[in-house]
Amino acid sequence: MITKEQTNVEAQAIQAKKASKTLSILTTEEKNKALHAIADQIEANWEEILKANELDLIKGREAGYEEAFMDRLSLTKERVSEFANGLREVASLDDPTGIVQSDWTLDNGLQVQKVTVPLGVIGMIYEARPNVTVDATGLALKSGNSIVLKGGSSAIESNKKIVEVMKEGLLNTRIPKDAIQFIASTDRKATNALFTMKEHIDVLIPRGGGSLIQAVVNNATVPVLETGVGNCHIYIDESAEVDQAISILMNAKTDRPAVCNAVETVIVHETWLNAHKEALIQALQENGISVHGDKLAVEAIPGATEAKEADWAEEYLSKHIAVKVVADVIEAIEHIEVYGTKHSEAIISEDLQNVDLFMKLVDAAALYHNASTRFTDGGALGFGAEIGISTQKLHARGPMGLPALTTIKFQMKGTGQVR
Repeated sequence: MITKEQTNVEAQAIQAKKASKTLSILTTEEKNKALHAIADQIEANWEEILKANELDLIKGREAGYEEAFMDRLSLTKERVSEFANGLREVASLDDPTGIVQSDWTLDNGLQVQKVTVPLGVIGMIYEARPNVTVDATGLALKSGNSIVLKGGSSAIESNKKIVEVMKEGLLNTRIPKDAIQFIASTDRKATNALFTMKEHIDVLIPRGGGSLIQAVVNNATVPVLETGVGNCHIYIDESAEVDQAISILMNAKTDRPAVCNAVETVIVHETWLNAHKEALIQALQENGISVHGDKLAVEAIPGATEAKEADWAEEYLSKHIAVKVVADVIEAIEHIEVYGTKHSEAIISEDLQNVDLFMKLVDAAALYHNASTRFTDGGALGFGAEIGISTQKLHARGPMGLPALTTIKFQMKGTGQVR
């Protein structure tokens, strides 16, 4: 039986598909003008956006959401301004479409070009971050794609108002307002409907917790660009310089604990720990970090609790960290192989042989030597805004900026050739 939710979602997907045809032939200048118009409209309506956000915050407080969750949900005038500036930054980036990646001429004179083109219609399924509504829309429109947004119920009022404002911003531009679709229903059937509209939606991108991502991956018939949960590790090798190691670790854990590129497990060489545990203990205590450790870690670190099996796989998104003590780099790599999510992993070491082993054997989208995992971010790596961080290996991997939202066409020009 076809439900009302399915019918409504399909109607929106069809509108988005139609709008994508118009988008695909617009010039870079026309798309940039539209992004600036949306940015101006967002800044002009910040008070209305904050009023809508307060309704979500009230519901969140009543539901007892955790502090980290509420932080992701909460908007301020400054955060709204960051949304707008993010759109302007996307407008300043190179257009990823219409690029001739390669061209050649066959022996028979047929000219061949491999050219980048938009994907078409992107379905975006995400949780409590209203900024994703703006970031994803900006990236989609700049790359010539329409977008169908399905945000979580916890941010429903914020997202409805943001989309309303963005559509208003498009009214005097060449981009049709139907290029942005928002599924306002909180019924799970509406989300499930989006999973199966292969004839209208070209790709689904889930962004959020592990349960959301797996629900999309396991149930969708539409192709999925899988973004990853961030159970990120830092391995402190025997040769690691102590001040550098602690500085990197504290940045990766405390700069923004609730984001996916924050470190969740530190793996420490036992010799390094024995030599420098006082400095590590002081840093952990000064930053209010709770430790869940193996036997050696519990013995070395006051206040540490014994880690359960679930702690090694946990994405804490808070000031909790798991600590594993190992005998060598191979044991560290083996631990990451079992519990890592292929997101971001780091080694702090002055032993280049160990660094080389780590870089070659660890399977992850982003690997770091003597640097924080917090750099796994589109903006930090110079891509501009990102639509998510892919942990899969096909089509796109790592922070997905504008190029990840394109595909290719082979275009041939002939003079009557037949085969």
